[in-house]
Amino acid sequence: MRPARPTATPPARHGTAAAALGRSATAVLALLLTALLLPAGGAAGAAAAPPAAARTASHAATAGAAAADSERQAALVAAEDRWLNQVRAVTAVAPLRDLLNRAPGSSTQKWNQPYRLDTAGGYTLVLTARTAAYTVDDLLRLAPQTFVRQPQGAYLLTENIYVNSGARLKLAHPGGLELRLASRSSGFVAIVSFGGGLTLEGTKQAPVRVTSWDPRTGKPDTEVGDGRAYLRAIGGHFAMSHTRVSHLGFWSGRTGGVSLTGTDRPDTGAVEGPSAATPGRLLPGEVRVLSGGRVATPDSRFTVPSLSYVSGAISDSELVGNAYGLFVSSADGIKITDTTVRDSLQHGVVLHRFATNAVIERTLSRNNGGDGFLLSRATQQVRITNTTAERNRGNGFTLSGRPLADGPSASGQSTASYGANTVSHSAARGNGHYGFEILGGIAVSIQENQIEGGDMGIVARLGARDLTVTANRLKDQRRQAIAIRDGVAKARITGNLIETTQTGVYVRDSVAEVRGNTIHDANSHGVTFVGAVGGSVAAGNAITGIGPSALDTGRAAGKVTLRDNQTDAWLDTSTLWARVRHYASPMTLLWTAILLLILVLAFRRRRDDHGHPYAATKPLFPRDGGEPAGGRHEHGRPSPREVARGRARVPVMAE
Repeated sequence: MRPARPTATPPARHGTAAAALGRSATAVLALLLTALLLPAGGAAGAAAAPPAAARTASHAATAGAAAADSERQAALVAAEDRWLNQVRAVTAVAPLRDLLNRAPGSSTQKWNQPYRLDTAGGYTLVLTARTAAYTVDDLLRLAPQTFVRQPQGAYLLTENIYVNSGARLKLAHPGGLELRLASRSSGFVAIVSFGGGLTLEGTKQAPVRVTSWDPRTGKPDTEVGDGRAYLRAIGGHFAMSHTRVSHLGFWSGRTGGVSLTGTDRPDTGAVEGPSAATPGRLLPGEVRVLSGGRVATPDSRFTVPSLSYVSGAISDSELVGNAYGLFVSSADGIKITDTTVRDSLQHGVVLHRFATNAVIERTLSRNNGGDGFLLSRATQQVRITNTTAERNRGNGFTLSGRPLADGPSASGQSTASYGANTVSHSAARGNGHYGFEILGGIAVSIQENQIEGGDMGIVARLGARDLTVTANRLKDQRRQAIAIRDGVAKARITGNLIETTQTGVYVRDSVAEVRGNTIHDANSHGVTFVGAVGGSVAAGNAITGIGPSALDTGRAAGKVTLRDNQTDAWLDTSTLWARVRHYASPMTLLWTAILLLILVLAFRRRRDDHGHPYAATKPLFPRDGGEPAGGRHEHGRPSPREVARGRARVPVMAE
């Protein structure tokens, strides 16, 4: 009995030891080739060259190993898709084949009981539809060799389980349950529900634990290069409570660990003939005699829904060390509460295409390799409250409402944007990139959240419309607390408290209303407008800090309305020339020139001595014998006073 998919199914699959040996051999070979190709230099050059060559060879070997590992994992995902298609085809056709091949009059049905398939993906136990849910006891009875209780009390599963439409599998035990899914270099197992129900139900005192398990090492499988066990619900219903799921999944979202995805398989319904016709279908060899007259035509109508969504509820659970913490796609009404997602290799909680009406409450996502919470394109009407995203390598929260197409496309997708998503009363702390990033979309609301650290706090871009950022508290961002840029329209930034950042609110090539915000300790600008920002408003903001300007509009194009802003406590450190440029509007320059002209003319008139305006009408010899008013004494000629007293000679013109 093959316990899992063999290595022959995915051609690029190898063991962990073999992969490590191959990488070491590649590194050694690259090092030798580099050493042979080095030019023969002096002793000092020869001594200095090997370390650099070793680093180059090591980097090349690492890059080559990463590329090979990526191809291997992608091939494994394709192999999983082929395995699922094979099982789906058999489960869909087998009952019809049994019905066609059974003997006339026989009521024996072989395919309505659980059965086992031997496919290229390994052995698969198919659970068929029935009224009661399948339990741990049923698995012990149906798979005594592949579902085994170990001495420690845990159960080891070494074959795949496929829960068919109409069937339900409930993994629970009164004293707690530990389920180990075989996952090693030679293969791994999966539990997949296709249109059925999958339930993992524990209690606070007796939780359920599910993990990948390598029987050779006796530890969970932490090597994703050769694939890992996973859980997946395709359509139907998924429920998980008081459960700890760890070290599952690899590479893709649908094989990422715990995946809830929809299915596009149509529900064709039943084809019923008229009431006068004999029920049932003709078996091989049977002949039915009909009466003369009009031939009755069976009702061939059927219904084809656009998409079959998966539904589910997850509460009081923990997901640790998965490839993707939790992956949800094509889901309606998913509810996630009181759950922790941490240490994922990629993102924490991912809501992918067509996830609608989801509710996430009191959930913690931390220490993940990507974003804490990721709402991809085509997700809408998602409500996130009282959640925390901290110490993730990417964003704390990413909300994308971009359309799936921007014009005619091969898939024929709509060009409409998505949105109506809300994040409130939540926290983003110490994330590697941004606290919140809004990529397009409409009617997105970010309210009453706390954002600490990160490069920026809240970033909205790529044409988001009708955005509301209200009553948030932002602190210790490296560059900008709130950034609205690249075509955002109708953004309302109101009532936020911003502390200790470089720029409080940054608006570029967008239209935003910045009202009633309090900005403390900004060290560059309080509010900045850059580019095409015509129609934007900054009013009623209280700004304190130190830097070139509290309100920076020097690089703005278009009319920006500034009023009732409190900037008295701002310490302006801009240069004189910067201030001149700031206030040098055309009207200001015109009035300044007129004032300078008036001052210059007045100064010149004051310095210019024109004499008394009526000096010509005064007497030549005043009564006191003095000089006439305004008179001047010329050098070399006697004054009138001297002539009158006879003390000067008056020259007589000679004849």
